[in-house]
Amino acid sequence: MPMRPECFPLDTVCEAAKILTGASDPVAAMPSVLNVLSSFMGLETGALALLDDSGGKAGPINPFLIAATTKGSATLPATTGALPVEVTRTVFRTGVTLVSRDVTADIGPAGLPKGASHDRYAFIAVPIREQVHSPYVIGVLGAWRDLTDGGWELLDEAQRVMTMIASILEQSIKFRRLVARDRERLMEEARLALRKANEKDVGPVPAPPQPIEGVIGDSPAIKAVIAQIRKVAPTNTPVLLRGESGTGKELFARAVHALSDRKDKPFVKVNCAALSQSLLESELFGHEKGSFTGAVSQKKGRFELADKGTLFLDEIGEIGPEFQAKLLRILQEGEYERVGGTRTLKVDVRLVTATNRDLEAAVARGDFRADLYFRICVVPIVLPPLRERLEDVPVLAQTFLTRFNAENGMDKRLTPEALNLLTRCQFPGNVRELENCISRVAALSSGAEIDAQELACSQGNCLSADLWRMQTGEHSPIGGLAARMPLPVIDSSRDPRPAPSPCPHPSPVCSAPAPSAPPAEPAVPPQDDRARLLDAMERAGWVQAKAARLLGLTPRQIGYALKKHGIEVRKF
Repeated sequence: MPMRPECFPLDTVCEAAKILTGASDPVAAMPSVLNVLSSFMGLETGALALLDDSGGKAGPINPFLIAATTKGSATLPATTGALPVEVTRTVFRTGVTLVSRDVTADIGPAGLPKGASHDRYAFIAVPIREQVHSPYVIGVLGAWRDLTDGGWELLDEAQRVMTMIASILEQSIKFRRLVARDRERLMEEARLALRKANEKDVGPVPAPPQPIEGVIGDSPAIKAVIAQIRKVAPTNTPVLLRGESGTGKELFARAVHALSDRKDKPFVKVNCAALSQSLLESELFGHEKGSFTGAVSQKKGRFELADKGTLFLDEIGEIGPEFQAKLLRILQEGEYERVGGTRTLKVDVRLVTATNRDLEAAVARGDFRADLYFRICVVPIVLPPLRERLEDVPVLAQTFLTRFNAENGMDKRLTPEALNLLTRCQFPGNVRELENCISRVAALSSGAEIDAQELACSQGNCLSADLWRMQTGEHSPIGGLAARMPLPVIDSSRDPRPAPSPCPHPSPVCSAPAPSAPPAEPAVPPQDDRARLLDAMERAGWVQAKAARLLGLTPRQIGYALKKHGIEVRKF
């Protein structure tokens, strides 16, 4: 009795799956799979046929090519005899698996494998679909089995194994085609983009942003401020400009307005330090006729005049607690009443404020409302003092001198030595002090060229050293944010030290103190009323409203006190 042929279906499927899933090209790996079928299942001379979808001339229905055999992968014509032509086309057309137990009887001599020595063969052909359950067949996997030693009972199992391998091959071919399609799409997009880039005319180079009118300088510090201004200007967010006196807060406030969508609307400015609390309320909110003595007609306030535009409140840190509460309401609700009026008015105003005071310290002391602070300090922008952008001093000095020449019909120039000396000064008064310095030396110089020896610091007449010397934690002629700096201070309990030079790198012309400089005054508050009044007026720049806030009095009380003590108000 003949021995039953051995077959290993699970091993066959496992090995075939390893080969196909690990191959980048599943069709190229099919010769190995066909050899596994031959070794483990006894299926000889297997082959893979794929549909020829290249197009071209009209030909037979379902044209195919032989893509792989047990001898290797190659593109061979259908007539090579690797698979029966008519049977293969039938499977392509119907999508049905074909199993012939007697090839000679079912198909004829054309169904025998090429070079067969007898006619006892079975043939199995299974379809490979485009995707699961799709009627579209893209390939056929076929193989013969030699029945000389029997094995008819193994044909059903062989057909199932070949069907499973065909399913694995379906997924591998599908994935390969998707990758190839995506790669071709990306290549086509890249070619199209490259073609458009080559065909596109090179347009003009975009112009750099227009400089802000009045802002002079190219230092990193001023560039950072300009960048912040350009970002925040298009929005309606409140802006708080912080910086020492003379850094150009009003100039940057105008820049915020000019770069915003409100540039064609009014820009209204108010100096809060120049008005008393009662006048400030009337100035900002307006008043009705007869609301107080002298109110002979109705007056619109600055908020109303700035409707749809920008309102700039300078020296916001100088307003008193009572007015802070009134200002907070209009900032929160956008509505207010005129002084002496009952009708509620609404306004749409972009608010820009400025101060040289340390508002955080004022909030901590209770001098400034915390809720108002958070309302105005949405976007704080710190303007750098001139000593932090000394590289801008030469161009600023030349600009101020050009302006002086145009106003006075002169043609004066600064020598390189004079510019070099100016770049080493500290300028506690910032840009305003530099402008005054240039105007003073231009007015007093005798020749067309202004030399370093003609500058005030070379002649011992510069006030910068005295200002630095008098700067203390509580009494500051500079005031505000500059008071935070570690500045040299003279201790009245010890021997007076000479005033420091305004230049960081002392030179023979500006390092020595003036020989007639008086000793420093003790930094202690005066004891009598007259001295306290004089001290407050000096600190307030002889502005009575400002001195009144320093002493906790009204401007009218300050006026009475000045008359009582016989103090003459200085005019500047």
